[in-house]
Amino acid sequence: MKEKLLLRSRVKQQTVDLPGRSDSQLNEFVDSLMDECHSLDSSSHSASSPERTKLRSSQGQTKQFVVRQSLLDELFEVNHIRTIYHIFIAILILFILNTLVVDFIDEGRLVLDFDLLVFAFGQLPLVVVSWLCMFVSALVVPFTLLRWWAGVYSSSHHRTFYTLIAVTILLLYQSLGLGFLPTYIVLRNSLPPASSFILIFEQVRLMMKVHSFIRENVPRLWSSDKDISALAAVPHMHSYLYFLFAPTLIYRDRYPRNPCIRWSYVATNFLQFLGCVFNLYYVFVRLCIPQFRSVNMQPFDLRVMVLCIFNSILPGALILFSSWFAIHHCWYNAFAEMLRFGDRMFYRDWWNSTSFANYFRTWNVIVHDWLYYYIYRDFLYMTQKRFRAAAMFVVFTVSAVVHEYMLVVCFRFFYPVLFCQFMCFGMMFTFILHDRRTSPVWNIILWAGLFQGVGILVCLYSQEWYAQKHCPLEEPSFLDLLKPRSWTCNIQTSLAAKDA
Repeated sequence: MKEKLLLRSRVKQQTVDLPGRSDSQLNEFVDSLMDECHSLDSSSHSASSPERTKLRSSQGQTKQFVVRQSLLDELFEVNHIRTIYHIFIAILILFILNTLVVDFIDEGRLVLDFDLLVFAFGQLPLVVVSWLCMFVSALVVPFTLLRWWAGVYSSSHHRTFYTLIAVTILLLYQSLGLGFLPTYIVLRNSLPPASSFILIFEQVRLMMKVHSFIRENVPRLWSSDKDISALAAVPHMHSYLYFLFAPTLIYRDRYPRNPCIRWSYVATNFLQFLGCVFNLYYVFVRLCIPQFRSVNMQPFDLRVMVLCIFNSILPGALILFSSWFAIHHCWYNAFAEMLRFGDRMFYRDWWNSTSFANYFRTWNVIVHDWLYYYIYRDFLYMTQKRFRAAAMFVVFTVSAVVHEYMLVVCFRFFYPVLFCQFMCFGMMFTFILHDRRTSPVWNIILWAGLFQGVGILVCLYSQEWYAQKHCPLEEPSFLDLLKPRSWTCNIQTSLAAKDA
């Protein structure tokens, strides 16, 4: 009753300031209010042990899942917003026509081969077999290990010893089974970029899923009733199997489910995903490859670099929109519909953000939730909420290291441009463009920063890709591997040396 009175007073206090709030702040307030109401309702219908109550109060509320649509699905019901979607379809059609017309003029015939797609997604059978092995191991090993630990934990007097054994096995599996082996397969077989991204993306996703499964269940087994074996509190395997496919990184035994599957909606999202893939293909073929082939034919020059960055903003923006829409909307919604997964808040209105802090929270809600609950809040819990700035720094560092690791493995070179953007500009703009900035001018500044950032990424990584290809080193030292090849590569000089 006391909690409900506090919640009522908070609502009265917040409603006074509603006219001065932005849409994103209103959405966050409503979501937090729903979470608190849900937690109060669940706490009034279920009793928990004192240890578990203490654990919850010390770490705060957990994420609550509710049935809701993706934001773009709601916006597409408005004709004005759907017109923007039609504009992107028209751009894809124009890219296709442009490629067909240019090929017909140059070759005298229609050229319908997709050499870049065939190269990028090469060795797919090996990728599928490797993924199956990763998935089966991620399903069997953590679940079996948790059941074994729960059995010996409730019946043995050497709980600390068996807990250390379980933690050691889990860390070895995470570092070797899911960490080292997929990376070795990618590097040993020289998988092309898209195939490498599939395998490495799944590697990171499964590692995060395993951590969430163990992290959510171990406190529950610790706080289980002493008269009941902890083994009885271990979830069923079908719950864990569902979680491995569900578009979320926060484990729950049950999620809100929709009553039926709309197969037409699934087909539409997969078709949109394929459309985004072809859109990315034509962006690279028509806007990226011709530019960077010519750029790398001349030595490094600051003027050429500046022009390259600004010429890369348009293709970078198209890559940004297409890849985000393909994964965060189409792919996640297709799997959520097939699984009848009710909570479709995979993202929020990041495009309306007036601060980089809000952008990072809303761009990818799935990953943000994992970082917030398992890195940020756990760090604060271990430090007794003393070092919030350090917790934010740890979150940025983990995110930057993982993103850079994926690029290094998939591209086969070390060029920490994205890492520097995360750790330097990302953190700096997070403090400068904070949540108190509500003027539309800050939204313009944010968009300008995003476009400039993706232009830098596309330019520098594309230059380094061609430099690695045209200026290979016979026996590179460790320092040569760390130094960007595009800084010293001159293709004309390299070709002359080969001819000599």
